[in-house]
Amino acid sequence: MPAPKKTVRRLLLVTSAVLSSLALAAPAAVAAPSPSGSPSASPSATPPASMSTVGGARLGQPGTQVNLASGVPVLPKDVSARSWIVADAESGDVLAAHNAHWRLAPASTLKMLFADTLLPKFPRTAKHKVVPSDLAGIGSGSSLVGIKEDETYTVHDLWLGVFLRSGNDAVHVLSAMNKGVDNTVKEMNEHAEELQALDTNVVSPDGYDAEKQVSSAYDLTLIARSGLQKKDFREYCSTVSAKFPGQTKKNKKGKPVRESFEIQNTNRLLSGDAGLPVYQGIAGVKNGNTTNAGATFTGVAERGGKVLLVTVMNPEKQEHNEVYKETARLFDWGFKAVGKVQPVGELVPPKSAAQASSQPGANPSGEAGGSGSGAGSTAGTGSKPVASAPGVGGSSGIGIALGITGGVLVLLAGGAFLVNRRWPLPDLVRRRTRP
Repeated sequence: MPAPKKTVRRLLLVTSAVLSSLALAAPAAVAAPSPSGSPSASPSATPPASMSTVGGARLGQPGTQVNLASGVPVLPKDVSARSWIVADAESGDVLAAHNAHWRLAPASTLKMLFADTLLPKFPRTAKHKVVPSDLAGIGSGSSLVGIKEDETYTVHDLWLGVFLRSGNDAVHVLSAMNKGVDNTVKEMNEHAEELQALDTNVVSPDGYDAEKQVSSAYDLTLIARSGLQKKDFREYCSTVSAKFPGQTKKNKKGKPVRESFEIQNTNRLLSGDAGLPVYQGIAGVKNGNTTNAGATFTGVAERGGKVLLVTVMNPEKQEHNEVYKETARLFDWGFKAVGKVQPVGELVPPKSAAQASSQPGANPSGEAGGSGSGAGSTAGTGSKPVASAPGVGGSSGIGIALGITGGVLVLLAGGAFLVNRRWPLPDLVRRRTRP
């Protein structure tokens, strides 16, 4: 019977994840990396022969893993990424993957883990005056949102800078608020372990290239799935453009004036670009690009009631926006294949999720602790989230995304993951068409 077979398969995958977790826990704490799949600033050109099997044995095998059968569409041939994964965001089924556990430099996609770790800590209305030490240690050539010393910003402003402009300066200020970079790195690594993102080793919280800093397509997808359970995370990662506070200057009358400037999301499947249309149903999540990592991207999109996650790492093709083009092709395949293809693995639950869900009265809200305002709040005054409601302030409503409107942003009952139960994302199916 189909149901028992699926139950057995999921139980085997969870067992495999637990065993892999035990096997990988010791090496993760050792300073000297292991010979294969080890954290490195210069990974080899080919994947290691042996990789993690968290989520299923096939995900630890090099090369493309997919179960093609009658009625299942053929994978796109023009995908050059070193590593990629296509997964059902709700059930956790991995529909197809390529070197899913290859430990590679993540670039700014690592900011998803930064956000998932720190978002609950600070109310979005909290204010912070920037001091010089807050901006110390930012890597040369970093992407910046334009934070200035001696200026005051709200936490909401800082998260807009993280998600839209991938601002390393915003990351460092939030890290300073969180008792410093070292403490933030420690907490991010602890959170990665809780999520069973065991390929991930954080050295710099902003994703800037660093020796031994790695993640994998599998881990980034796990991290994105966790982040999307948080209201604030969904709002910020789906926001196309927003106003960001500028530097205080004196006007012609000598009066101090602080104007704002517009920032736009660097996720080109969300905001669009020359020769690259907005992807139908896109709603985030995060892109990255560094010298060592190349281009990286994790995206979430909905179509026909299905929500998929796709992660693409370091395409070999050097064409403009190649990471987005390959992601779009994999999304297209996934939406055609979902429900037809037998999964090759599974996105495992966080370590504590099953235990928390088994407790009486467990009802995770999905709210980031930094909400600071009512359940009906949006990403904040001056921002333009992609949602079902018309844009405010004359917004053109650029983009097509999953609904991020206020009152419906709650997890479905018992929303935490349970073995053999779907992990439902919140109401992420409302869209509006692009004008």
